[in-house]
Amino acid sequence: MNDSIFDKVEQRSNVKKEDILKLAKSISNQDLNDEGNLRDLIHKVAKMAGKEVTKEKEEKIINAVKKDKVPKDIHKVL
Repeated sequence: MNDSIFDKVEQRSNVKKEDILKLAKSISNQDLNDEGNLRDLIHKVAKMAGKEVTKEKEEKIINAVKKDKVPKDIHKVL
């Protein structure tokens, strides 16, 4: 993956490239269609970024994933 993407993420969130890669590796074999796995991922990402995710926001994220409404092009998100 392009290092400039990691640079942008780190600038906006203070989450280091190594931590992102470690998280990606830890979930690479998990089924993110499983709601428990998805909730766990949401909590891990929030903790890494030092952000609180309300139950309402968590439900919105889960619904977006279930309905395949998550942006596929990371360049547009950043």
